[in-house]
Amino acid sequence: MSVRKNQSPFIFVDRIGSIPLWVKLFYTGFVVVLVPVYWWQYGPANFLWGSNVALLTTLLALWLESSLLVSMMALSVLIPELGWAVDFTVRFITGPELTSFRGTHYMFDPGIPLIVRGLSLYHFVLPIFLLWAIHRLGYHRKALIGQTLLSWTVLPLSYLVSKPAANINWVFGFMDSPQQWLPAAAYVLFLMALYPLVLFLPTHLLLRRVFR
Repeated sequence: MSVRKNQSPFIFVDRIGSIPLWVKLFYTGFVVVLVPVYWWQYGPANFLWGSNVALLTTLLALWLESSLLVSMMALSVLIPELGWAVDFTVRFITGPELTSFRGTHYMFDPGIPLIVRGLSLYHFVLPIFLLWAIHRLGYHRKALIGQTLLSWTVLPLSYLVSKPAANINWVFGFMDSPQQWLPAAAYVLFLMALYPLVLFLPTHLLLRRVFR
């Protein structure tokens, strides 16, 4: 049997420009465990959270070896996940009742099963993993456009299926109580402009410079 150029006959061999099979299988196994647990604990709407969208889309990106999808997910979560990690670490050191901002408070809620909170530690790993995947596959220059369009779908949908208590993707406001300074629809439109400018664009400029 002939082997194509640059293709190893050993499926577990690590090759730049591709994702090793063992990584795909391990990641798939993690998602297979997480999805039913999250569904049982939080319900299906919870998968609209940006981090969960990134987690699931990255699974598809790995098997397709899609630099576009990997790059889009990096734009989506690198800054928010950094904030998550800082918030969790500070609360872990100083105590969960840090501020009125809920943030990672749920990670210290004994009412949430430990397995659910343990699985949520993927927030630490996902941004590092995405950077590694971009190193393997390259950064796609159209990621900013793609992620912006995706967010323009996810944010209105989050508002339609979410409730203020869940506040998926902060579509009701950034604090515990719903925001009052804009009509609800106008606030969602505000987020649709804010996220690309504040989250996606700076990350895009940085990644485009780093992964030339």
